[in-house]
Amino acid sequence: MTLTPLTQFAASPLTLPTPLGGELVSRVVRLGEDFELGAFEHLPRLELSGRSFADLEMIATGAYSPLTGFLGEQDYLSVIEHMRLADGTPWSIPITLPVHRDEAGQYTGRVLLTHAGQPVGTLLVSEQFAAQKDYEAREVYRTTDPAHPGVAALYAAGDVYLAGEVTLFEVPRGDFPNAHRTPAEVREVTQARGWRSTVAFQTRNPIHRAHEYLQKVALELVDGLLLHPLVGQTKGDDVPAATRMQAYEVLLDKYYPSQRTLLSVYPAAMRYAGPREAVLHALSRRNYGASHFIVGRDHAGVGSYYGTYDAQEIFGAYTPQELGIQILKFEHTFYCQTCSQLVSPRTCPHDSSHHLILSGTKVREKLRAGQHLPAEFSRPEVAEVLRAAYQRQS
Repeated sequence: MTLTPLTQFAASPLTLPTPLGGELVSRVVRLGEDFELGAFEHLPRLELSGRSFADLEMIATGAYSPLTGFLGEQDYLSVIEHMRLADGTPWSIPITLPVHRDEAGQYTGRVLLTHAGQPVGTLLVSEQFAAQKDYEAREVYRTTDPAHPGVAALYAAGDVYLAGEVTLFEVPRGDFPNAHRTPAEVREVTQARGWRSTVAFQTRNPIHRAHEYLQKVALELVDGLLLHPLVGQTKGDDVPAATRMQAYEVLLDKYYPSQRTLLSVYPAAMRYAGPREAVLHALSRRNYGASHFIVGRDHAGVGSYYGTYDAQEIFGAYTPQELGIQILKFEHTFYCQTCSQLVSPRTCPHDSSHHLILSGTKVREKLRAGQHLPAEFSRPEVAEVLRAAYQRQS
């Protein structure tokens, strides 16, 4: 599949959804143009984890508008307790920068941020405060169980949070440079294509027929589909981003209308916070210019920590005007062998004995064994990409 360069699109006067907070944040500065690296060399250095580096990009490019930096204590506590920033703006997960207590004293004023040893940005420290990890875990993740990957990451990180505005030296295009677009760049494509409404679809898993069904039902209602796979840090047993991207590309190349579909990566890290993360995913997609967002079964969930449709019900905490993006709620979809098509409990009269449902565990077992997935579950082209990837790992 060939991705069209942004330069081939012309400007358009269409009005897209307003970013959260009223305007799209931009905290990207260009070394050699705006600043020279030498101006920062004397600063204390702070090495970012993969998650914090992803958060830095999301803040600086406006994906996390209205945030201009890592949260201070007032906003941190307000988000945990009320799912809002201190000024009342909807926000569901605290975006914080943890450091270890014995290192915190060196970080005052402006700090040079590094990742993999390379300078990537700056932080102007405005505040330091103690993390309330048990409280954060209970409210954000709904558990303090260290087996939960989000909780495990929370407890493994430092006990002091640094707050303050950030800058990013360069957008890290990573392994998918042609598909790695900032919110402003996605908006540019959307405007150029004349889409007056766009539905965003979040996924961290390989795409299968049920996903395709949801996307195409939604595409009947809107002008364009933003297929927005998360490519930041995930669990070790999740399918690698490169494999997932290859699967999306072969599917889109053959089964989707090219001028009504945009594949663009979402560089955030997964937190597996279920309902809370569904809200964050929706709000950030508003910043990318989406008017609609699909939320299906157990969005951003892991294990059995969340109810099947908790991620849909949580949106009742906000008014439609506050959200600024329409939530499309779908029930679990599957192939019914008697109906001979993809259906949901809303459209299928048959019990589970008629349904073809494969768990993630069963799919992985088949792929590792070199077996083919049923065509009713996965397009053959996608299944072959996954099977080949698992065979290489064996």
